[in-house]
Amino acid sequence: MKKQVYTSTIRITTTAVFMALTIAMASFGIPVPGGHLYLCDVIICLAAILLNPFEAFLVGGLGSFFGDMIFYPLPMFVSLVVHGLQAVVISLISHHALKDHPKIASGIGVSVGAVIMVVGYTLGKIFVYSTFEYAMMKLPYEIAQGALGAVLGMILCWRFGIRKLFLNLVERKRNEPAKVPAEAVAAAVGTDVTAEQSIKE
Repeated sequence: MKKQVYTSTIRITTTAVFMALTIAMASFGIPVPGGHLYLCDVIICLAAILLNPFEAFLVGGLGSFFGDMIFYPLPMFVSLVVHGLQAVVISLISHHALKDHPKIASGIGVSVGAVIMVVGYTLGKIFVYSTFEYAMMKLPYEIAQGALGAVLGMILCWRFGIRKLFLNLVERKRNEPAKVPAEAVAAAVGTDVTAEQSIKE
């Protein structure tokens, strides 16, 4: 029971931290000629590789939704759907495809996720702004943001060992042998001694 509580606490805390980072990264962008690049995709890709689909949706969907709601509310529902779907798909592919080759699986996952983000935001901007021209004008920035998020997310996960650290934290308590309380040991020893004395008598 204690092991399950520990694991749940680690996963809840990790999800909350990634949500906060997504909100923070959605609040500002890197200025580039003609627009901005947002780094929230880096956090979403990294979190989705590590977490299960529901946790990934909380990070990608709700995290970006709250980030937009606070700082730029117009596309917040587009962010909820697109980044939420992106995170879920990355998580599903990373955890269920090519289980013997997790790096390749996560690479496929973030690539598919980038396509979902680019297509979703392009269609979303056509709907929100009612102009096809504006969406096409922003398309190169969406492609760059999706590619940057996928590449940096993979680097952080595998090159910097974040996945290994996360798995060690989650699995640590599962693999530890159960510890018997000292009181129980003392009581058991006392019972054995009493039984031996009774037999001798």
